[in-house]
Amino acid sequence: MDTMNVSFLGGPSPQRGVGVVAPFDFALDRELWRWVPDEVSLHMTRTPYVPVEVSLDLARLVSEHETLSEAVRTLTAIAPEVVAYACTSGSFVGGIAGERAMCEAMTRAGAVPSVTTSGALLEALAELGARRVALVTPYTVSVTRSLEEYVAEAGVLVTGCAFMGLTRHIWKVKYREVADMARSAVRPGTDALFISCTNLPTYDVIPQLEAELRIPVISANQVTMWAALRRLGTRAVGPYQALTDPAARCGPVLPEVPDEEQQEGWT
Repeated sequence: MDTMNVSFLGGPSPQRGVGVVAPFDFALDRELWRWVPDEVSLHMTRTPYVPVEVSLDLARLVSEHETLSEAVRTLTAIAPEVVAYACTSGSFVGGIAGERAMCEAMTRAGAVPSVTTSGALLEALAELGARRVALVTPYTVSVTRSLEEYVAEAGVLVTGCAFMGLTRHIWKVKYREVADMARSAVRPGTDALFISCTNLPTYDVIPQLEAELRIPVISANQVTMWAALRRLGTRAVGPYQALTDPAARCGPVLPEVPDEEQQEGWT
């Protein structure tokens, strides 16, 4: 059989790289990619496995500086232009000072700018001008309280909160459950809603909730990719999402969710 000669194409187009350090149990690689434009590639690595369920103890273990530095060093041969730590609890458990120290440790290890999910959260709230926020988490009460303390330390008022009490398999939560929790968390006068945990699926539920609640809705994976891509001088791909689509800030529009992306019966 004759083969097609494609040598004239010169190879794939150049890609810019974002290194992503995720906890060992992170299961939503594909969701991260949905916010990434075609000219950018994600280079994923994970922290070592530890036999601990989702908790404050796990958050501390997966965010130790040596653990993060070693993970970043595994990416240096690929030479990403920025590194993102995709873990909310791991980056808020030490407060604002702890989050900043984590970024410094990762930058030293990789010699590139670094961001964390919790740092990106505060950056996103500032971008949206949001000072009163509702929170949705899949966590236990103790981990959720730690997030509330982190946000309060930044001078942001928590107007309402709902949590699921999960310690494992968070990536299996359905959109319907996320939407129900969001509705229960939002109070009058809330500027924005934050859906925590990078292992909680949110991409398709964000525009739906913004259209219903009439406030910006941001999520852990969304703010992580938004902040990392911002440091590359490019924008995250997220139509009908206030953070990534400035036109949506003038009034959310309810889009049609593609059939293959729907989770049956979530609305």
